[in-house]
Formats: sequence, structure tokens, C-alpha cells
Amino acid sequence: MSVHVIPAADAMARLDSFSAVIDARSEDEFALDHLPGAVNWPSLNNEERKRVGTMYVQVSPFEAQKHGAALVAANIARHIERHVLDKPKNWQPLVYCWRGGKRSGSLALVLGQIGFKVTLVEGGYKAFRGAVLADMPRLAQQFSFRVVCGLTGSGKTRLLQALEAAGGQVLDLEALASHRSSVLGLLPGQPQPSQKRFDTLVWQRLRSFDPARPVFVESESRKVGNVAVPDALIAAMRASPCVRLDLPDSERVALLLEDYDFFVRDRAFFCQRLDALVELRGKATVQAWKDKVLAGDFNTVVRDLLSIHYDPGYERSMRNNFVRYADAVTVAARSRSMEEMERLARDLLQAQGA
Repeated sequence: MSVHVIPAADAMARLDSFSAVIDARSEDEFALDHLPGAVNWPSLNNEERKRVGTMYVQVSPFEAQKHGAALVAANIARHIERHVLDKPKNWQPLVYCWRGGKRSGSLALVLGQIGFKVTLVEGGYKAFRGAVLADMPRLAQQFSFRVVCGLTGSGKTRLLQALEAAGGQVLDLEALASHRSSVLGLLPGQPQPSQKRFDTLVWQRLRSFDPARPVFVESESRKVGNVAVPDALIAAMRASPCVRLDLPDSERVALLLEDYDFFVRDRAFFCQRLDALVELRGKATVQAWKDKVLAGDFNTVVRDLLSIHYDPGYERSMRNNFVRYADAVTVAARSRSMEEMERLARDLLQAQGA
């Protein structure tokens, strides 16, 4: 039998060296967060885990362990039949569960008995989570960030996409968070990840970058929807040089109507989201916007949202939170088109030595 146990930090450093990363927890635990690249082979599925847990409390630990062992054995047999029979002898998986205990240990034991070289994460996912949080400050301090600033609708996300397509290093926090970071930034049909999942995605993205080259990131607030940007990362961003993107107001309105086209298609949803602004802007103002939305006057509503809600506090917020904003390099986009953003991205990468 060949089963080795290593600390979570060592597993993180060697993730790319394993043939597979196997999460032996239930489907719900896996969905909440998991190691990068992991596949889910539950030793106990959601319903089985609940059933065994109830038996543990209501009957006895011994009876629960007997029934759990039977279920785990059957599940491991199915995983081997489905996923392992075609694997070569040099296949080397990394296996973990919640705390590196019975569920992953059972799977590792059987795979090791077959003759595979199996590695277990000491402390399981819980230890991995702790190691990610401990590693975040080191990663955040390792990089030179370039913070892309600009009024709402100026095309910051499009510029980031163009920078990445041109070979730049980009940390798109809104993409990782599945949210556009404003009160109206909820994306229909795209639930946000858990905080744990978001942290792992950020950590995974950062560790893929070259510290010798700058990393472009948008000037986010501490929260992107319901998830929080790690403290060490937001601190590093707020101390970094800024690049301000300017776009004419008419282009900003047109860009927002394109990027938030689901509001145009679903007026009731737009009105529902506008209700979130009642506390800040008052019932009368929000109702007037809703009336215009229902009448199809989207341009006026978007212009009002920019001039009344988004723009007034932007400069103050940026100057208060990003210490190098006053010295920002300004890039002026002539239009919202991706061709224009691609031109700006090429110029920026050349100017920034990226």
C-alpha cells in the first residue's frame, strides 16, 4: 500500500504535480468550495451524510458507523468502476475530505491497496482553507498592481478584457464574484459563489501570475455584491498606482444599456432592482425612474442614475480610498467599442512595460 500524508501548504505548492485532485466530501460541501481542479467523488452523498448524522445522534455512534461504512464501501466501489479502471499504474491522486479523516482515508486506503501512489491532505479541506487565508497576504504583497479607475459605464471591464486578450495579467474580481459590484450589479441566473469559494478563486488566480509583471485590477470597493475582497488584497490595491479611463457621457449610457441589456428585456426586473435605491434616493425619485422604465425611456433613467446616484460620490470615494488616485495616468477612449479598448490596451501594456 502506498499512501502518504502531507500538510495542506505542501499540497497547495504541489497541486499541479498530481494526476487528479479528489474531494471525498458530499456534493453540497464540494459546491461550497474545493481545491482548484478537484473532482467530486463523495464517500457519502448529501442524503447519506444526513441519514448517518441523524442516526449518530438519535441511535448511537456505533450504529451510525456501521451503516456509514457500508455506504462508503459501496460508493467507493462505484467510483472505482466509473473512474479508476482505465487509470495506469503511475496515476497519482491527491485525496482529501473535511479534516483528512475517515471519508478520504477510506478512499485512499482502497486506492493504495490497488497499487496507486496516493497522497492525503493532512487536515483536509479545513487545513487547506486556513492555508489559503494565511497565504493571501504574501501573494497580495508580491505583485505590482495597476488599478483601473473610471466613472460607472466608462468601460473598465471591457478594458480589462482587452488587456487580458493582449497578454496582460488581469485580476477580474467581478468575474470571479459573478457580480458587477454596484447596487444594480446582480447578474440574473448567475448566483454568486460563497465567500470561501471566492477566496479560493482569487488565490488560484493570483498564484498563476508572474510577480515580475504588473497585474491590472479594477478599483473595487471592499465588497463585490455579497462577497468581500480579502483584506490584504484590498490594502495592496489601494496603495497602488491608478489608471483612469475616461469615456464621453453619451458612450457611457450606450455602454451600460448594452452591458445591462437584461434590464431592457425585463422591465419588471429593472424596477425591482431600482427598489434597492429607495432608502438613498427616496420613493418619489425611484418611482419616477420606474415609470420611465415601464414607458421604455431607458436612456433618461440611465443618465439620471449616473448624474444623481453614481457620479457625485465617485471622486470623493476614490480620493479617500486610493492614495495614488490623484496621480492617476488618464487614458481617454473615443468610443465604447472593443476595437478602441484594444487600442488602449496595447498602448497601456507598452507604457507600463507589461
